[in-house]
Amino acid sequence: MAEVMRPDGTTIHYEVFGSGFPLLLLAPGGVNSQIEFWQRSAINPIESFADEFMVIGMDQRHCGQSKTGLTPFSYDDAMQDQLAVLNDLGVPRAHVMGGCIGCAYALRLADQAPARIAGAVMQDPVGLDHTNSLETFYAMFNPTIRLARAEGLEAVIEAAQRDPIFMQNNAAGPFAQRIHDEPLFADALRSIRREGYIALVIEFRDGMWPDFRPYFAVNEVAVQRSFAPMLVLPGSDPFHPTAIGEQICNEAPRAHCLDVDARAEAKLPATLDAIRAFLREHAN
Repeated sequence: MAEVMRPDGTTIHYEVFGSGFPLLLLAPGGVNSQIEFWQRSAINPIESFADEFMVIGMDQRHCGQSKTGLTPFSYDDAMQDQLAVLNDLGVPRAHVMGGCIGCAYALRLADQAPARIAGAVMQDPVGLDHTNSLETFYAMFNPTIRLARAEGLEAVIEAAQRDPIFMQNNAAGPFAQRIHDEPLFADALRSIRREGYIALVIEFRDGMWPDFRPYFAVNEVAVQRSFAPMLVLPGSDPFHPTAIGEQICNEAPRAHCLDVDARAEAKLPATLDAIRAFLREHAN
């Protein structure tokens, strides 16, 4: 268990499990992209691969035990945090494994920091296609804005104290974890007043889910020019359309897709073997 301090005062919490070639985890969970959410995943790489690899879990800023201020979401900030964790460990090159929004992070790292990425495993890539829309992703922020507008910031603070996990309690907002953990942080929220908070939530939402098709964090050209080896497990729901995973596999020069049902009970052992073989093959 460790922390790395960022230039803006943010602290990023991370944990290391096992030893071997590094595997940086970029957790599912959207606003709650944190180590804990791997326990809710069909494949938990901490349990599955720490016997052979140095598995590095991290809480993204705004998530879990990482601490940052009342600032909007930024894919660039997230990428710099991820690289800072590798730097803090003295790791020049690592695999990445992402779930959900973690796949967007992985694609950005592969494009912007290719020398640092040995290979990328992606479960349930998020994205925009003909089966969904921005409203699919915006909808989770509607209760956040509605509560603040209707009942004010004290209601937001009360919601955060009741349940700080945004994915379970949208009304609490994207800053709920720190409001819950640090009572004095509620005073910072009060200082920006209701309309300031609503504007910040909208900016946060638009930063996390920009109208930037199809992958949010990078464009199609970035995927087409990426030479990082990729192993993709396509999703099958409105947030993780199957076609998004398949598009990565069709466009990235060194990408390979597993079956959509690769995590079904009957196929899961073979899927874990395939991921392990991929990690071994590209551990250089």
